[in-house]
Amino acid sequence: MKAAVFHKPNDIRYENAEDPTLVESRDAIIRVTSTAICGSDLHIFDGVFPQIRPMTLGHEFMGIVEEVGRGVSNLKKGDRVVVPFPIACGQCHFCTHGLPPHCENSNPDHYGPQGNLLDGKGGALFGYTDLYGGYQGGQAEYVRVPFADFGPRKVPDSLTDEQVLFLTDIFPTGWTSIDWANLQGGETVVIFGSGPVGLMAQKAAWIKGAGRVIAVDPLNYRLEMAKRVNKVETLNPHDVDVVQAIYDMTGGYGADVCVDAVGAEAERSFLEKIRSVIKLQPGTDKVIDLCMQAVKRGGIVPVVGAYGSPYDNFPVHRMFDKGLTLRFGQAPAQTYIDELIGYVESGRVVLDDIITHTLPLSQVSEAYKMFRDKEDNCTKVVLKP
Repeated sequence: MKAAVFHKPNDIRYENAEDPTLVESRDAIIRVTSTAICGSDLHIFDGVFPQIRPMTLGHEFMGIVEEVGRGVSNLKKGDRVVVPFPIACGQCHFCTHGLPPHCENSNPDHYGPQGNLLDGKGGALFGYTDLYGGYQGGQAEYVRVPFADFGPRKVPDSLTDEQVLFLTDIFPTGWTSIDWANLQGGETVVIFGSGPVGLMAQKAAWIKGAGRVIAVDPLNYRLEMAKRVNKVETLNPHDVDVVQAIYDMTGGYGADVCVDAVGAEAERSFLEKIRSVIKLQPGTDKVIDLCMQAVKRGGIVPVVGAYGSPYDNFPVHRMFDKGLTLRFGQAPAQTYIDELIGYVESGRVVLDDIITHTLPLSQVSEAYKMFRDKEDNCTKVVLKP
């Protein structure tokens, strides 16, 4: 088969790869019909998250069931499915407590309670380095899906791939950030980052009852999309002091909720990049600090942007003084996906309005560079094998 194979930072190639086969009784083989590039894929592409051996990337994919193992009774050949990005067994302590990204059985070589840099990691993810299971990803013609009796969900033929593809990751991730905020109705929610996850968090905030949604991003084309598809207010940190602007918009209190949908690869100045190199800290945690400044006392800061290393000078003093609640982590996609499919099917939410580019998988190298470098106002790329 053909696949998007990562070789080293800035080097991903469309080339031949080994066809997947059934390994365990709960496996399925999926013929991929649509896949996408996620912002967190760029962490591997840019070398922020290390990966030594070649690997097929991609954890946002859907397709047609081609084959199932003898332990899979809920799927059959020909079923059309979306596949949540965490690989989870559905039976362990964490899976049964609604935390599939922490599955005890999907990442045996690196799993543990510590959450260290190179060991003690959480459950596995598709196409997301050997530290997270070493499974080949879905930017390919075919993919092996472990625990297929728990993860994949059948989708109605009445919905196009584009309408449901983002149920794999970015909509559940955006939803998670707002669900963690426990909105009661009428709150002011500020979302830092208007990339794909930030846009999905904006959609979720309206559904969950926010009274006001404000998007923050340094790129005007992203803010224009946020206004167009999600009807939010916008702030560009190049134009205003964002924290002061949020105080001014909220009577001096700050927002009820500030979501970090950016992660470690936030925009940085040259001096900030130099400091990161000196301190051996890939990326930056500046967006978390901005969220903690801009949120009101007693407020909530959900963090769904990806972070992969420690940072010194973390503003724990601010968190303590303001009495803040912070929530971090991967989205429990399997926990939410059935509810979210219902929102899409009923028309309560539209997901495909953020797609800016649809390309053949054969152009994956160009697509990664365009997405990373934000060329041609690129917000979200869908790839077709």
